[in-house]
Amino acid sequence: MILSASGWRKVFAESGDGEDVSPDIGYENAALCALIADTFADYITEKANGKVVVVVARDTRPTGDEITDCILRTLIAKEINVRYLGIASAPEIMAYARSFSGFIYISASHNPIGHNGIKFGLNDGGVIPGPENARLVEAFLKRCDSPEAEENAQDLLHGCDERELQLAYTLSDQYKKESLWVYEDFLREVITGTKDPHIQDEVFSIIRSSFQKQPLGITADMNGSSRTRSVDDKIIMGTGINFLPFNNDPGIIAHAIIPEPENLKWCVEVMEDLHKDGDEDTVLGYMPDCDGDRGNIVYWDTKSRSAKTIEAQDVFALSVIAETAFEIWKHNTFPQKSLLWKAMAHYGKTAVVVNGPTSMRIDHICKALNISLFRAEVGEANVVNLAREKRSEGYTVRILGEGSNGGNITYPSSVRDPIATVFAIVKLLTIRDMTNDDGSINMGPFHLWCKLSDQEYKFKKNFTMADIMATLPEYTTTGVSEESAILQVETEDKGILKEHFQEVFDAEWDQHLEEMQAIYSIYSYRVFATNGTVERELKNGESWNNGNGGLKIMFYDQAQRPFAFIWMRPSGTEPVFRVMCDVRGNELAAERSILRWETSMIRKADKMGS
Repeated sequence: MILSASGWRKVFAESGDGEDVSPDIGYENAALCALIADTFADYITEKANGKVVVVVARDTRPTGDEITDCILRTLIAKEINVRYLGIASAPEIMAYARSFSGFIYISASHNPIGHNGIKFGLNDGGVIPGPENARLVEAFLKRCDSPEAEENAQDLLHGCDERELQLAYTLSDQYKKESLWVYEDFLREVITGTKDPHIQDEVFSIIRSSFQKQPLGITADMNGSSRTRSVDDKIIMGTGINFLPFNNDPGIIAHAIIPEPENLKWCVEVMEDLHKDGDEDTVLGYMPDCDGDRGNIVYWDTKSRSAKTIEAQDVFALSVIAETAFEIWKHNTFPQKSLLWKAMAHYGKTAVVVNGPTSMRIDHICKALNISLFRAEVGEANVVNLAREKRSEGYTVRILGEGSNGGNITYPSSVRDPIATVFAIVKLLTIRDMTNDDGSINMGPFHLWCKLSDQEYKFKKNFTMADIMATLPEYTTTGVSEESAILQVETEDKGILKEHFQEVFDAEWDQHLEEMQAIYSIYSYRVFATNGTVERELKNGESWNNGNGGLKIMFYDQAQRPFAFIWMRPSGTEPVFRVMCDVRGNELAAERSILRWETSMIRKADKMGS
């Protein structure tokens, strides 16, 4: 079992096959679930002040029912009050649990169907941070190491009051309704960036009024995910958007779960079929993963007359542009009431927080928008906690996330949400220029972005998604699900692997410098390490061993402008070593070549350590 803050995950199918669709978890996995729930029960009891109430929910994986039953039995045996929601998306349970002591969410996110896992959280809207997860891991491993581990697990599973268990299942529908109400209200705040219901209504009214001139339709490949039981249809259709979901039966997972381009093709096909049938209004589509916290985007390209997928890095880039420009527009439209009212006077105190492998697209965008950029180690908890640190320092952090995975986290949320991503793009697409009473123009978010990025010549009144896409800074980036992005290495200590990589790199840099200068105009490099919420530059001669953290080598041209970077880190949720390359411009050959070089150096380093 991988025990990261992002989730404790393993293959829970009894067969041990990661692609097994069987619901059976077997005796040993049931015992593990009991020990996991026992560990969290003691942790949350210590953390909570007064009465402890834990919210429990699951995604739609086949093994979810049996894992849930073990978790509920153990919590009830430990005299913990539970609120079971049944199937719910990760953003939903995290919004609902803000009013209680914490939550246990049963999911393995985007992992294959035979996998499953557990996410833990308190009442701050996100998963527990790394240091707290380390405490839980230590306590859990002690339970597993006990000679009485098996006996203790069975005592917990069979020590549950069956009437209390039945009551938890009986009340599930009631709590599910409550959670959907809470989640919908929370999404309205996330989308509009304000608690003020009057401004919320005005923003939605402005969006809705745009559909009188140009109707908008959205399709969604739900792929049997937890979002089949969420508020997507209500909040999208409630705004006046035509919503056309498919694969919408919970638990009927039609294809691979990860929402990367290879699995967005069904959404592309449906959108193209709709246009063949005369539906010209459906111009956006999305596909969530199984726990419903991540969704990547498909759009209708009016220039090529075809549906196209948007790369994960570009999805996040669009979200950053949209939310930042929206806040500026809101400040101009609702003076003294917008989120940025205080920050606008010191605009440099506005920031975006991302992870280490987020593309340099974001550096480009933040420079154009005159906002600060901070990077954390991979892991949603790391990004969320860095954003909290920056807010405590006086920064306004409206948007954050992991560009390498797509999607975005929009404050006050502490988790990615495909509805937040969809509505970021909807706001960019639908809020147009308006004429003020004095005849001046109040620019819409897209017009503001074009002006601030010195691309106003690309703006036109009847712009489409194709026009928006044409304003994105151009970079070539390794996709997270590409075969070349995933390595198997023998060296168990990944810090030692990086030390050996440093030796190999030092030798090869000297050997290939002239070639790098001639082919790529690369003249120098700097090295950065990310651990938790901290990114720091490693000075010349300093060891590159930063344990399981992220390591990035940034390459610069003769003018000391960043040209490319390579990055590496062991996955926290899968037993693989991840690598990537990011290159300025449309430079597929350069990205492929530099990534192969990185991979060859890692292979050499791995042989030194194995």
